[in-house]
Amino acid sequence: MELAAGSFMEEQFREACAELQQPALAGADWQLLVETSGISIYRLLDQQTGLYEYKVFGVLEDCSPTLLADVYMDLNYRKQWDQYVKELYEQECNGETVVYWEVKYPFPMSNRDYVYLRQRRDLDVEGRKIHVVLAQSTSVPQLGERSGVIRVKQYKQSLAIESDGKKGSKVFMYYFDNPGGQIPSWLINWAAKGGNCSDSLYH
Repeated sequence: MELAAGSFMEEQFREACAELQQPALAGADWQLLVETSGISIYRLLDQQTGLYEYKVFGVLEDCSPTLLADVYMDLNYRKQWDQYVKELYEQECNGETVVYWEVKYPFPMSNRDYVYLRQRRDLDVEGRKIHVVLAQSTSVPQLGERSGVIRVKQYKQSLAIESDGKKGSKVFMYYFDNPGGQIPSWLINWAAKGGNCSDSLYH
């Protein structure tokens, strides 16, 4: 398989683009979870963890693709509006840019943190300009686990954005993470159903 620049495969970018054109929901038990305001959220049970993977499809009106992609990549802006961010920054590790993110959890639960790679590519696919961002958890010695904070070791996300032909953006997002620790999987899934999944567009 062909390697793209960075740590992601070329095929991973192509797959995200393809889902914008034709959602890949056949052949698996994807369930429609929410459909509102032009956004559809589907989920699929991961048998190993008892947690759900999510796919989001829809149109965000009055938000251009370039602006949406830029906002998604802007960690400093996220720190301004996301009250659950305790720490969030990029760091060069072994020649790659790695993101560190610590998330505040309510007492008595421990905070969670993520160490992940992400990459944005602006593609031309048969005349369509598509912004694609891929992210996945990684492990580097420079960002080891911290005492009292639970490391999220299973995290994966892909995002594809293109124009809706008007002023807005057509969007596809895939999302999965496993927060670990002693939180029951049913509680995590319940929280995701309550709206946190859609918030993850800005993860």
